[in-house]
Amino acid sequence: MVSEQDIYAALRAVAGPDGKTPLPETGAVAGVTIRGDKVYLSLSVPPEQAASLEGMRLAAEQAVRRVAGVGAVLVSLTAQKPAGGDRPPPQRPVPSTPPRSLAVPGIARIIAVASGKGGVGKSTTAVNLALGLAGLGWRVGILDLDIYGPSLPRLLHIKAQPEVVERRIQPLEAFGVKAMSIGFMLDEEEPVIWRGPMVMGAVQQMLRDVAWGELDCLVVDMPPGTGDAQLTLAQNVALAGAVIVSTPQDLALIDARRGIAMFNKVKVPVLGVVENMSYFVCPHCGERSDIFAHGGARHEAEKLGVPFLGEVPLALAIREHSDDGEPIVVAAPESVYAAAYRDIAAKVQAQLEGTQARAAPKIVIE
Repeated sequence: MVSEQDIYAALRAVAGPDGKTPLPETGAVAGVTIRGDKVYLSLSVPPEQAASLEGMRLAAEQAVRRVAGVGAVLVSLTAQKPAGGDRPPPQRPVPSTPPRSLAVPGIARIIAVASGKGGVGKSTTAVNLALGLAGLGWRVGILDLDIYGPSLPRLLHIKAQPEVVERRIQPLEAFGVKAMSIGFMLDEEEPVIWRGPMVMGAVQQMLRDVAWGELDCLVVDMPPGTGDAQLTLAQNVALAGAVIVSTPQDLALIDARRGIAMFNKVKVPVLGVVENMSYFVCPHCGERSDIFAHGGARHEAEKLGVPFLGEVPLALAIREHSDDGEPIVVAAPESVYAAAYRDIAAKVQAQLEGTQARAAPKIVIE
């Protein structure tokens, strides 16, 4: 059993940010999480030094990997420290340059699939959108950034762990789409209990250290809400756009409105809104029921001046195929449900084709 003491002992062989003090004595170790043979380490450094301290991160990763019993290591650089502990006293804040855009070589476009709240079918939409884009001839990857509730392993029926080749994480593949998720390195029932800095570090590493290769589009399944992961992605990556998923009822639309406002604030184009669970048709009598109301997302999109991408019904087949790890777009390609997702993918592709890469925005929170 790997212990935290083992990790700290190994890290003593790594020089800290000053190039000479053992890393554990510098206060830069912001968090250590151990799950079986997997170790997650967060190193807190000044944001303006992040690029120059990449060698320190790699050295820490190699040191931890040599610890007996360690099978997988995730080491991330963050720009925040948790309060308390025997850390040096906080210094007077000084102006710093905005975070640099994370270069992801080979990826032409990165889009976020987001929702203002959980439970609206965002992950199912993201997976079927990615597969729909792949069906249109694009080389596609999907990145599951829902750190606290990763669902990609179940949705794509992936149980393997990614390999590391020459310090690059190799994405797994399903149905012709490359895929990466923190869930590939965790047991399905294992909770992720991380503070904000570790979440932000993991977001950056899954973009920077994954060998995505050449992609026309990387679809990012965002966690619900407008928190650390969303801001980290928008602040560090030149997003080509965002797709907002909502159900039709007023309560969900309030949260969707917040999501749209967040992307507008950070100057990320909103590609459109998807109304999920739009209506239900009884498989026995054929009667239609608007369980969550109907048309709310369309009206909201029109009111906010963003495209409406389409409706996806509440259907047993979508849920069953998702649970079985065979998304409806590939499991029943001739179904009306698959057609709905393909139509959404075609609208997204039409907006993205010909768009130029943007510089990552500077976020100012007042």
